[in-house]
Order: sequence, then structure tokens, then C-alpha cells
Amino acid sequence: MRHPRPPAASWIDALVEDQVARAQAEGQFDDLPGAGRPLALDDDLLVPEDLRMACRILKNAGFLPPEMQALKDIDELQRLVRSGVDDTARRRALARLNLLLARVAETRAGFGGALQLDEAYYRQVVDRLLDGR
Repeated sequence: MRHPRPPAASWIDALVEDQVARAQAEGQFDDLPGAGRPLALDDDLLVPEDLRMACRILKNAGFLPPEMQALKDIDELQRLVRSGVDDTARRRALARLNLLLARVAETRAGFGGALQLDEAYYRQVVDRLLDGR
């Protein structure tokens, strides 16, 4: 099955697209290693070269960038809130969820992480929110 291709940006693009389409029609890609399996998209071409090794070490050690960790925590808290836990645990999860959402929103708004809260201050905020019921 031949897929429609988008308009070529230049004659070189058109030439390459035609050669690829011809090779595909002739079955030249059918017996390539890894055919039928998902691509291993573990490349780090978008990471600056001087940071690649450090990023790879941190990734292999299981560390996430702060925003990614916050998004992961947000997802877990949303599942916890929906799971029907007891009222106290739900309020605590909602308080933490709201704080994490505010952190991510501020970071994305371009403030450069001005709301970088340390753990002690975070605990005080959560306790205050829970006491204010």
C-alpha cells in the first residue's frame, strides 16, 4: 500500500521520496533487521553533546528531570484521588496535587522555577491546607 506523500519542499526531496517509494514497492525493505518491531527511540540527538553522557548516566540510574518527576507524581496522585481512598488521604493527595500543578504551570509559564519549594516548606503548605478544611 502506497501512502500519499506531502508536497516536496525541493526537487531533492522529491527525488529521494521517489527512490524510497520505488525501493519499498520492490520489497527492498522487507527483510531488514528489526522489521516489524518498534523502533528503539532511545537516541539523544536533541541533547547537547557535552551533556549526553551525564544525561545517559542519570537516565540509566532512574533519575528524571524535575518537571518530568512532577508530571509522574501528578499522574500517580490523580489515580490515587480517583481510587476512592479514605477522606484524609484524599485531601492530602489533592493538596499535594494542587501544589505540583502550580509548580509545573509556573515553570511552563517561563518564570524559571521561581516556585522552587524545599521539602520543609512544602510540608508546611500541605499541613496548612489540610488544617484549613
